[in-house]
Amino acid sequence: MKEQCTIPMVALRGIVILPHTTVHFDISRTESVEAVKAAMGGNQELFAVTQLDKDNSQGFGIESLQKVGCLVKVQQMVKLPKNIVRVLVEGVARAELFDFEERNGYLLAEVQEWKDRELVPEQEYAYCTSLMEEVRSCYDAGMNLTPLALRKLTRIREAGVLIDTLAEQLPLAYEKRQQILDIPNIENRCVAMLKILHSEAEIYQIRKELQEQLKTIVEKNQREYVLREQQKLIQEELGDRDAVSDIEEYREKLAKLQAPEEVEEKLKKEIKRLEGIPVTSSESTVARTYIETLLDYPWSQTTEDNRNIRQAEAVLNADHYGLDKIKERILDSLAVRNMVAEGDSPILCLVGPPGTGKTSIARSIATAVNKKYIRISLGGVRDEAEIRGHRKTYIGAMPGRIATAIMKAGVNNPLILLDEVDKLGNDYKGDPASALLEVLDSEQNCRFVDHYFEVPIDLSQILFVATANDAGQIPKPLLDRMEIIEVSGYTQNEKFHIAKEFLVSKQRKKHGLKASQLTISDKAIDRIIEEYTREAGVRELERQIAKLCRKADRVIAEGEKKSLRISERNLEEYLGTPKYEAEDWDVSSKIGEATGLAWTSVGGDTLTIEVNLVPGTGKLELTGNLGDVMKESAKIALTYVRSRLKKQEFEKQDIHIHVPEGAVPKDGPSAGITLATAIYSAATGKRVRGDIAMTGEVTLRGRVLPIGGLKEKLLAAKAHGIKEVLVPERNRRNVAELDSEITEGMLITYVSDMDTVLKRAIDTK
Repeated sequence: MKEQCTIPMVALRGIVILPHTTVHFDISRTESVEAVKAAMGGNQELFAVTQLDKDNSQGFGIESLQKVGCLVKVQQMVKLPKNIVRVLVEGVARAELFDFEERNGYLLAEVQEWKDRELVPEQEYAYCTSLMEEVRSCYDAGMNLTPLALRKLTRIREAGVLIDTLAEQLPLAYEKRQQILDIPNIENRCVAMLKILHSEAEIYQIRKELQEQLKTIVEKNQREYVLREQQKLIQEELGDRDAVSDIEEYREKLAKLQAPEEVEEKLKKEIKRLEGIPVTSSESTVARTYIETLLDYPWSQTTEDNRNIRQAEAVLNADHYGLDKIKERILDSLAVRNMVAEGDSPILCLVGPPGTGKTSIARSIATAVNKKYIRISLGGVRDEAEIRGHRKTYIGAMPGRIATAIMKAGVNNPLILLDEVDKLGNDYKGDPASALLEVLDSEQNCRFVDHYFEVPIDLSQILFVATANDAGQIPKPLLDRMEIIEVSGYTQNEKFHIAKEFLVSKQRKKHGLKASQLTISDKAIDRIIEEYTREAGVRELERQIAKLCRKADRVIAEGEKKSLRISERNLEEYLGTPKYEAEDWDVSSKIGEATGLAWTSVGGDTLTIEVNLVPGTGKLELTGNLGDVMKESAKIALTYVRSRLKKQEFEKQDIHIHVPEGAVPKDGPSAGITLATAIYSAATGKRVRGDIAMTGEVTLRGRVLPIGGLKEKLLAAKAHGIKEVLVPERNRRNVAELDSEITEGMLITYVSDMDTVLKRAIDTK
């Protein structure tokens, strides 16, 4: 025996672990999980002991545990759902439990290891031979033991190892396993195991005799029943040729199928296997569904691509107003596909706010290149099997969304739109974003294997287009495989033309109206855009036009009028009070309040920063649901202002910074100069101009750094009637790329440091 030692302990319910065995078990109690972690962090040694009451899942003491447990080596620890941990351990030696205590969140046991004394070879042979004779008796009597397991047991030459292995592998109650574990002397242990095996052999022999007697009784009654059922089946087979005709039909379809050789061989094998499966078997349905799925897949069906770039351009222009740069990039990509026969062009990802036409652009691309259009919505998809498919052995198995979309299209070269790719989820079932990596990789997708198909399918001829609201939410490896095309918000003029040329006619047709039955004046459309919508896209604008169409339907149906004309004057009669004022911005100068510009996944918006200084101890308070980056920007802005106003006694004042609309999360560095301006105004008592907005990141030295989302921010400023916007100097080139309509009537002032910002923003009147 060894000296006593302390070691992390887990208490198990209904499980007994023996030396020389490898087992796994699940734990959920906090102290048990922490004990395993402690063991993994050390020498991996753990003491496993069984509770006397296996139904007790609450607290326990030394008196409620077995006196003897097993020292084990932790091999692996896996976290499962619902706070369950699965542990794989290897039994090392018996050990006696003396006491335990809780320390550092887990149980620490004081134990003493038992060592088996060595036996002479003659004893080892005698014990092993006697034990195996009893095991064979149990096997002959019907114990559930495979021939392979029996051979493995025969090869064991050490009596101690054989006894523990038998106790673990044979179907014994855990109380009998504990009985074997409790015996320190190997000779006594062998005698106990022989008694257990002899008892088990007798039990199995009695059970075997009872089963044979029962079989004799049942056979007499069943014989006639079975013969009648067989006769019935034979008659059904002779009278019903459906099963045979189905197999012949499968073979005929296979002969006409132009599929890869690997697929044809798989189908031949499955059809041959189906012939030997009874029609009434559930396996028959699984096999038929699998064969029909492979036969229905369009292995060789394709559509001929339209390679006329001018015709494609005409289709894009007919379906969408504006978006010139986006159309140009799409046409460039189509030109590359025409020049490269293998079609190794990049995957386009259209990124922009909702309602800006990303999905409709993808549909227009499909029309322009003469491809079948299929949309796959990926929002909220969390299971990898949604992409790769389920293995056909599972109940309700089906192909993945990619393979299903191709089958729905009926050709193997459609345009597949991966919609909302930034909203993919993941959980313990796998990561669908990782599964998409192979789908979108031109080097690998020529042999993409759907789990249901079990044979490769070629995705290289498919034109993939993805859409997203926020590229930052797309996993980096997936983003690397796509080319980002920004689909930003529309200007007021673009919205006007989209409404007049597309939306009005679309909604009239949808509501069964002729052009003469509903007319909307240009000024009415302008007023809808200005006073009833405030968005980056045109979805709300389309809803308002649809509302007017419904009003026209009702007026005509009630017989009041034969047609309805909507003008600027009667617009409120049908749409109600305007939601927004065209020029509703408060331009008065205020102390401690500055206006910034923000970018969100649904477009641009204004951001009001409020600052108050109150007597205190120099504490900084930030409210308004701010993110970590914005909090850091506030600290940087405060440090800059403190360095500029050295005489100001900031240590005697608390500074409270608030951004209204606290329910909306806000983050990003672009509010830096706005924060600095508001803090400076509050500290000095000087007013900030109300007709000015600003955007830019600030440094500790007062430099102004560039920002993104400039178009959306300027559109938001214009929508709110702001006349002047302060923009970082390094964003000058971005402003130059914008349409003149966006900046028309707005003064863009470029700033490179906070001195310039304060000169323009602080009201000197």
